[in-house]
Amino acid sequence: MNSRVARDAGAGLEARAQRAQQLSSASKSAGELFGFVAGLLRAQASAVRTLESLHAKEPLSGQWSVDGPRVIQPLLEVPRRAAERAPPPLADEALVRVKEDPALALERLRIAWNRDPGTDYDYLSRAMLRPWLETLRANGVTPERDHLRGHCPFCGGSASVGCRRQAEAGEGAQSRFLVCSSCGLEWSTNRILCPACFETDPHKLPSFSASSHPAARVEACETCRRYLKVLDLTVDARILPEVDDMTSLALDLWAAEQGFTRLKPGLGGV
Repeated sequence: MNSRVARDAGAGLEARAQRAQQLSSASKSAGELFGFVAGLLRAQASAVRTLESLHAKEPLSGQWSVDGPRVIQPLLEVPRRAAERAPPPLADEALVRVKEDPALALERLRIAWNRDPGTDYDYLSRAMLRPWLETLRANGVTPERDHLRGHCPFCGGSASVGCRRQAEAGEGAQSRFLVCSSCGLEWSTNRILCPACFETDPHKLPSFSASSHPAARVEACETCRRYLKVLDLTVDARILPEVDDMTSLALDLWAAEQGFTRLKPGLGGV
């Protein structure tokens, strides 16, 4: 299974922040949401820079029980930013996180990280753990966690969005990738496969699109009633899947009306 690994985690998050800021200026309906996400990504990038300094002095281990006490203070920058820019009630929850005792914050993230990787954990915990995981990935330190089939080969997280890229010679028209909701890794997967229940019958894997969002489509599964939003980078090479996913939230609303459940919420919380 091929994977795409960013060597500079901070730069990758900054690039996403810049893209979100661009889309914020261009969007009338979702400008505030893009602005919030841009700030969140910048807070994560700042945390990564601090964690990189810590790692240079003494390498991170990939074990939360060991790394957590060292990284918790930089990670608290994420809810601080969310408290300033997030829509309610997320801003209220972030303010609680900022004010709580660091020991409680550490325990909350420990519980979130140790949950079954097949289950969800809350938006803020996921956002706070991201800089730690990005730093580990950039430095080739594998975190200790169970890995389930169809989940991220690095951290065991599940995909929040997918993308299609021009395939290399001899690999067909396009290659399909999944993007991890926890650490941001992109990894390749079969073009005809449900990442939730592993259905491979193309007749049970319909896709839906709308002319208003030419680069996005819903790839659904009739077997498990889950779906993945997939962005086509051959339509627009500027697309950054995690960020541009939010330009087509109308497709998510439509999918929910049809009785499909998204595999994992994206950066916008949908």
